[in-house]
Amino acid sequence: MSLINTEIKPFKASAFKNGAFVDVTDADLKGKWSVVFFYPADFTFVCPTELEDLADNYAEFQKLGVEIYSVSTDTHFCHKAWHDSSPAIKKIQYTMVGDPTGVISRNFEVMIEDVGLADRGTFVVDPDGKIQIVEITAGGIGRDAKELLRKVKAAQYVASHPGEVCPAKWKEGEKTLAPSLDLVGKI
Repeated sequence: MSLINTEIKPFKASAFKNGAFVDVTDADLKGKWSVVFFYPADFTFVCPTELEDLADNYAEFQKLGVEIYSVSTDTHFCHKAWHDSSPAIKKIQYTMVGDPTGVISRNFEVMIEDVGLADRGTFVVDPDGKIQIVEITAGGIGRDAKELLRKVKAAQYVASHPGEVCPAKWKEGEKTLAPSLDLVGKI
């Protein structure tokens, strides 16, 4: 079953953010746009490149009113140690959520049960707590924060412009489509 348009399930977790340990719940994701960004593990190879890319683009997400939550099955203590020891991870200002029990990873259906790690899953959650975008890639394939920004802008546009949709490669300010009988077979 697809997670698109489903409400996120309840969770409570400990996280590391800006030098402090904080609690995060599903309620924190409601009332604003959020990106939940799962990755397999701290102290690995592709993961720091992705998280650094998000960190380098975090200000752009913030301008859109979007909060980022990176999640792995590591603990919040491990996230702090990684933050303190890696130049790439030291850039992170968003919330790094620990999911050692795997509850959040299972809620979003990205848990790789036989190894206890999360797949590379990206979820965009709207202010109502409903999942609007799902992207899951194989472990060796890194994601692109700028493409994620484009998708978030499209999701926000569609949410605020009922009756319009964003075509392939749509970028902010470009023409959208208004689905109708007149367009059938014309595109």
